[in-house]
Amino acid sequence: MLHLPRVMFAAPSSGSGKTMITCGILQAFCERGLNPASFKCGPDYIDPMFHSRVIGTPSGNLDTFFTDEQVTRHLFAKNAKNAGISVLEGVMGIYDGLGGISWKASSYDLASVTDTPIILIVNARGMSLSVIPLIQGYLNYQTPSGKDRIRGVILNQTTKMTYLLLKEEIEKQTGVRLYGYVPRMEDAVIESRHLGLVTPGEISDLKERLTRLAAELEQSLDLDGILQLAQEAEDYEDEALTLPESVQVLLPETSKRAASTRIAVAQDEAFCFYYRDNLDLLQLLGAELVPFSPLHDTRLPECIGGLILGGGYPELYAKQLSENEPMRGAVREAIMGQNASPGLAGFSADAGGMPFLAECGGFMYLQESMEDMEAQAWPMCGCIAGKSYKTPKLGRFGYITLTTGCQDEKQQTEEQKNREAPDAAGLLRPSETIRAHEFHYFDSTNPGNDYIAQKPQGKRTWRCIHADGHSAAGYPHLYYWSDPAFAARFLARARNYSDAER
Repeated sequence: MLHLPRVMFAAPSSGSGKTMITCGILQAFCERGLNPASFKCGPDYIDPMFHSRVIGTPSGNLDTFFTDEQVTRHLFAKNAKNAGISVLEGVMGIYDGLGGISWKASSYDLASVTDTPIILIVNARGMSLSVIPLIQGYLNYQTPSGKDRIRGVILNQTTKMTYLLLKEEIEKQTGVRLYGYVPRMEDAVIESRHLGLVTPGEISDLKERLTRLAAELEQSLDLDGILQLAQEAEDYEDEALTLPESVQVLLPETSKRAASTRIAVAQDEAFCFYYRDNLDLLQLLGAELVPFSPLHDTRLPECIGGLILGGGYPELYAKQLSENEPMRGAVREAIMGQNASPGLAGFSADAGGMPFLAECGGFMYLQESMEDMEAQAWPMCGCIAGKSYKTPKLGRFGYITLTTGCQDEKQQTEEQKNREAPDAAGLLRPSETIRAHEFHYFDSTNPGNDYIAQKPQGKRTWRCIHADGHSAAGYPHLYYWSDPAFAARFLARARNYSDAER
């Protein structure tokens, strides 16, 4: 059996202080020498960056839309097995899930799938007894899984005096345990921007803030009680550490050449949105990941077979990215192959271009131009005919399922088959789906039309992504564990390219 102490911090809504309090508790656990692991519920990139800055090791995401119960429990177990305690941070409101009308893929759903006790963080600013019916409402709604998951409450933005006055009455009226309070701390607030929080690297005194917060939480929270609650979480069967069959079947082909395929991964201030488990899966399948910076480097790493350009905030660095002409030229030459000089002929496996994956910000970087936050356009790599421009609101926000639009191989047109060389197949097969999400304030004059995106609740669909036999570029952020074969095919194409270049 696997003993995996764990607890989730969830809240009635966004803006309740989950991230700040979670980071403060992680800092306190680190100072106690507990070696915590941390996880974020849902498709969030920035909160895990804060967790990672605190605990000193990569944080992970857990998402019950992206993965089924078996895979979700496996991803949790493999990343939590060596931790003294695992802390899961919820997303949005505790019951907010798919399409805004379902609790599936919510924080509560993840707690149910992972058998994790929940402590509800309630913003009690300006409240006294009124907080009781609020808490009661969340406790009474605990019906989806048939099991009480909310095991405690923390009151945020309240005073010690108010907390002591209310504690006995709240526990008597609701039957739930209070684990303390958090006073209002102006210097512990994390700033926001258009896609959420600023990144940790932009807060110069983050460590000092978190140290002060942890010291405060040692006084105002019952951390010993929280640790005891985490210890009471149900054990897992050892089988949770076994790789899912969908990954196991891919290993024999790739394990013989583990770490033989070098993949360049853009990682800097502009490109920093990556799922830890996506990168881990690529390495498991035989990739050697080599970081580089489109902002600061002037050439790509040597001896690479593939290129990954993730999301991030390239719009904040559009001028610097544009002015780094040597790197733009290197990326263009790698991707365009024989078409590098003539102009915007489009990337193509037939032209000898390097296999690549580009998501959201990475996709914006590959276009002809990209606007910055002031709507000024800057020249970019020019690998894809199109211009990225700023919009006044979020576009195509939320979860999606991606397909090629064909139900089976026979429905592919000859044009598609020819375009999907090598091996007459694309990275995503007609019989498969891969799950993803979109979250961006920018759009493109040419977003692509090779895949079809569908919302999980409802019938809305649209075309997106530029794809050929070895590459894919578009706004959706893909989760490889929802279709590991997609990642394996990308590495196979990269290996073929690398072998041909030797």
